[in-house]
Amino acid sequence: MSHVWGLFSHPNREMQEIKRENETVSHHYTHHVLIMAAIPVICAFIGTTQIGWNFGDGTFVQLSMFTGFYLGVLFYALMLAGVAVMGRVIWWMARSYPHRPSLARCMVFAGYVATPLFLSGIVALYPLVWLCVLVGAAALIYTGYLLYVGVPEFLGINKEEGMSFSSSTLAIGVLVLEVLLALSVILWGYGYRLF
Repeated sequence: MSHVWGLFSHPNREMQEIKRENETVSHHYTHHVLIMAAIPVICAFIGTTQIGWNFGDGTFVQLSMFTGFYLGVLFYALMLAGVAVMGRVIWWMARSYPHRPSLARCMVFAGYVATPLFLSGIVALYPLVWLCVLVGAAALIYTGYLLYVGVPEFLGINKEEGMSFSSSTLAIGVLVLEVLLALSVILWGYGYRLF
């Protein structure tokens, strides 16, 4: 949690500090990812059970507490899996670099890069579809920026190589995010029919 402010105020220095810390995956998950991933889950739970999804046409789909709880658990698991998948993608893509970081360090890096996406979940307190999409897009842009800033430092490569690596990673990350978003929309929008 100590790096959240730094990732927004001075991302270059913060990425250097994250690299120097050599944090373990278990420490990173317990002190950052598990907490940050809970933000969109809790906000979506409150928003969908108290207000309901607003599709902009005056229609609200409100979930019961029981349904919201189970969907929240699934949503949380999907986000944790998404961070792990992106860590593995970064590790796999770095296989040809001489200073290839370990899988654990790649997972830590992926968790920190996903921070803006986690924080954008605050908007789910009032689940208006167009607002969620707008804030999510802004968070994705900043996540891409963190990736472009962090990859050269993280892999010890020049900025040109970092740009190529970051672009490829971001493309795969967007695909993973789209799958997670589709599953989230299905769960939060239609899950009340499943449970």
